Amino acid sequence: AYIRRIDTSRAEALDGVVAVFTHMNCPDVWYNPAGQGFPEPSPYDRRMFDQKLRHVGDRVAAVVAETAEIAEAALPLIDVEYDVLPAVFTIDEAKRPGAPVVHNAHVEYVVGAPADLDAYNQGVDPREGRILYQFPIHADPHRNLAASVHGGIGDIEKGFAEADVIHEQTYESAQVQCTPVEPHVVYSRMEGDRLVLHASTQVPWHVRRIVARILGIRENQLRVIKERVGGGFGSKQDMVLEEVAAWATWVTGRDVLYRYSREEEFVNSRTRHVMKVRVKLGAKKDGRLTAILMDLEANTGPYGSHCLTVPMNACSKSLPLFLCDNVRFDVHSYYSNIPPTGAYQGYGGPKGAFALQLAAAEMADKLGMDPLDFIEKNRVREGAMLEILRCLGEGREGVPQLVHTCGLSVALEQGRKLVNWGVKEPADDPDVKIGQGVVIVQQGSGLPGLDSANAAISMFGDGTFMMLSGGTDLGKTVTVKLAAETLMVPMENVAVLAADTDTTPFDVGAYASSGTYFSGGAALNAALKMKKMILREAAQMLQEPENHLQLAWPGVVRGLSGEVTYGQIAQRTQCGTGNGQLIATAHFITDKGSFPYGAHFCEVAVDTRTGKVRVRKYFALQDAGTPINPELALGQIYGGVLKTIGHSLYEEMLFDAHGRCLNPNFVDYKVPQIGDLPDEFKAVLVDTNDPFGPMGAKSVSEISCNGAAPCIAAAIHDAVGVWIRTWPFTPEKILRALGRLR
Repeated sequence: AYIRRIDTSRAEALDGVVAVFTHMNCPDVWYNPAGQGFPEPSPYDRRMFDQKLRHVGDRVAAVVAETAEIAEAALPLIDVEYDVLPAVFTIDEAKRPGAPVVHNAHVEYVVGAPADLDAYNQGVDPREGRILYQFPIHADPHRNLAASVHGGIGDIEKGFAEADVIHEQTYESAQVQCTPVEPHVVYSRMEGDRLVLHASTQVPWHVRRIVARILGIRENQLRVIKERVGGGFGSKQDMVLEEVAAWATWVTGRDVLYRYSREEEFVNSRTRHVMKVRVKLGAKKDGRLTAILMDLEANTGPYGSHCLTVPMNACSKSLPLFLCDNVRFDVHSYYSNIPPTGAYQGYGGPKGAFALQLAAAEMADKLGMDPLDFIEKNRVREGAMLEILRCLGEGREGVPQLVHTCGLSVALEQGRKLVNWGVKEPADDPDVKIGQGVVIVQQGSGLPGLDSANAAISMFGDGTFMMLSGGTDLGKTVTVKLAAETLMVPMENVAVLAADTDTTPFDVGAYASSGTYFSGGAALNAALKMKKMILREAAQMLQEPENHLQLAWPGVVRGLSGEVTYGQIAQRTQCGTGNGQLIATAHFITDKGSFPYGAHFCEVAVDTRTGKVRVRKYFALQDAGTPINPELALGQIYGGVLKTIGHSLYEEMLFDAHGRCLNPNFVDYKVPQIGDLPDEFKAVLVDTNDPFGPMGAKSVSEISCNGAAPCIAAAIHDAVGVWIRTWPFTPEKILRALGRLR
């Protein structure tokens, strides 16, 4: 809808109202709130408030008042007249010729503008504002195309011509919410002439950069402090409400607390992209793949945050799992009028895995092969060069990567034994059928060649340490453990201050499975530098060469002639004749990819009378390199698997015909609870020593989300002989597939 007229005078006159903001008095700055490295592969397609509203729940106005109750009372006093527009909600509706246009705006490019841009901008509606691209992402917003990309290796037509068997199907998913326990919240205040934001965010440095640009201030006028985050799962990788609070404080000088309700969290934060993925496979009779085609369409919703990179990631985290000479992918991302999408744990990986892994299971079934044998014949192995990644960069050309370590062989063998593959204990109820499934999964460890992290560590006067980490590691345990182990001290001797843009060094933030790999890598490098400094000082104190010295527990340096404690070293360095306090700074960057791998096995019970699916057994065996903190790593796996069991079986945002969400709460939107745990649930860490990660570690969190949907779907087929290709796998869908429900 367009806002035809808006009158805030009655609201402004209410006692206790400080200010009211709308599109009439907010900054005329177009931006993208995605927490991505600049220049972002996402369009700058929104204002803080806009004259055009693109989804139910889009911003109309903000009231700043003395209390929340006064602000709530002022909202209905704002008079608004709308020109209601036709909407599009699905991919098919959005790409239809003549469909209503979500962004009929003036298009601009920083670099790479097409030659016909002036002609393209003829006939735009001035009420729509503009869209700015940092560089081309092959978009056509006037036809609802938010982004597109295609590429491949080999000769796809030749690959299909060589195939003995071809399988082709389309796999779809529903819109699901990130469901953090703590909704988005920010507290903004002035500190002298500087603005301070206390935010529940995964990306404080990106928030600082974007908010400073919107307000037209320098970055050194703004401080962002990441408070303890009560769950993010990707939704807090975007700046969702921080800029509104920042503007309100900057204009009024008043402290502002802005916290989403649960309904607002559902309809105006971030959700997982809806995707439709067509997969076509060609294989020889012996099961060897000759061709893989993935045609992926994504519904990015009303704005383009992550519109290119999430669907690309669906390809880059699935296609390299199978070694095939002929591979092609096509990605198209469309605008629509559903609630906003964005980053969500797995970042497209679960959708790509669902499509390709289930297609592989279907191909194995067509060939009469055991799915485990099919996987073994085609899977990635150590020493493989993943050429397909050359085509799958973050809006830029990617880099082929060598697989240095891969724990799939051990994971598959252990998983086979755990699930007792091929042996199914029958249920007591004759209507309940038992089935087994297996898939392999992959993720990345940060964004090599794009992201970076920094850390600093200083020695205090008693020989203890303070780590300044830019990383938003919520528990901070990994950072502490890396430093403590390197410096041979108890963990309590290392304090951590994390993610304060004034006092800690730059870090991209907690996303793309970068925490352990990038932030941990920077912390380890800083600790190693500190170790060298300690040895240098101890050598002078003991009058021995450094190669005669070694660090020893708990915080001493031993030589041939004696030892000195860290406390003694600190006292010497900080006195008038010393060399100054020991402070080490370091960064971590890499262009090498370290891929965590996993094998997921499950056993399900399907009630053919009710259509209900119960996950009886689930085993997630994951290669996370050498885990820094095994207990936390296992917790990440259990949490990720349970979350996506919910996505697979029942989580789904439901809408009426006008795009209004019907279940924006935890009463009507079911999330997994303790009773939904599989009867037998086990996560296993498969140890491989990665040559690039800190102390051999890889990432562990996001990969855990990639296996449940295809694994459960394959097990359902094994149980009752039907393929369910749209998740969630509700009882209605299963009964309909069984012919028991029309």
